[in-house]
Amino acid sequence: MKEKSKHYYDCDRNKPIETTSCYYIGLDGMKAIDVIHEFDLSYDLGNAVSYILRCKRKHDDQGVECISKAIDHLEYELKKIKKNKGRGCCNLK
Repeated sequence: MKEKSKHYYDCDRNKPIETTSCYYIGLDGMKAIDVIHEFDLSYDLGNAVSYILRCKRKHDDQGVECISKAIDHLEYELKKIKKNKGRGCCNLK
């Protein structure tokens, strides 16, 4: 069985789905999803931001897994932008 990170047990795993996990909440209480919505980010940019924001808090790998996932989403967003000649990022028209 895969070993859980130290932050895995810091969060209540039996909470309602609308409850935000502790690693998505900043020091002042701001939630990652609020940042994503405030900037009207696309799916891939929003995921990249959320992975970056949680990178030092969810796993014990110094952020390697989350940063790798963020890079994957950013690369996919770049492919969309290039394919659509600038469209695809941040809901640009």
